[in-house]
Amino acid sequence: MEAIARLNNVPTSPRKMRLVADLVRGQRVGSALSILKFTPNHGAAKLEKLLLSAIANWQAKNPDEKLEEADLYVKTIQVDGGRMLKRLRPAPQGRAHRIRKRSNHVTLVVDAFNSEVTADEVETKENAN
Repeated sequence: MEAIARLNNVPTSPRKMRLVADLVRGQRVGSALSILKFTPNHGAAKLEKLLLSAIANWQAKNPDEKLEEADLYVKTIQVDGGRMLKRLRPAPQGRAHRIRKRSNHVTLVVDAFNSEVTADEVETKENAN
């Protein structure tokens, strides 16, 4: 059973956050946490906290299962553009340049490996019927 965690209006550009998100997509939770802990990018600390939140959400959904035996992994991680603050900066000859301060929304889904149904299992169930 999967668990979802969302983080809205992170004051980092989506492009920079996607660089960090690509590092942990599809990784097991333990290795993803270690990658995020030692990645120097600004968004890594925020994603590490979000991943811990997703793990806590999974534990709340599955109180009878142990975390160590669940074999969790990062199923999907999606970074979307958030709201944009628009500011003006003075430029030469009385002009102004627009500064766009970008933000992003991150959605992270954690799931257990053993909860996936493979094609072989479906085929054996169909043959049994």
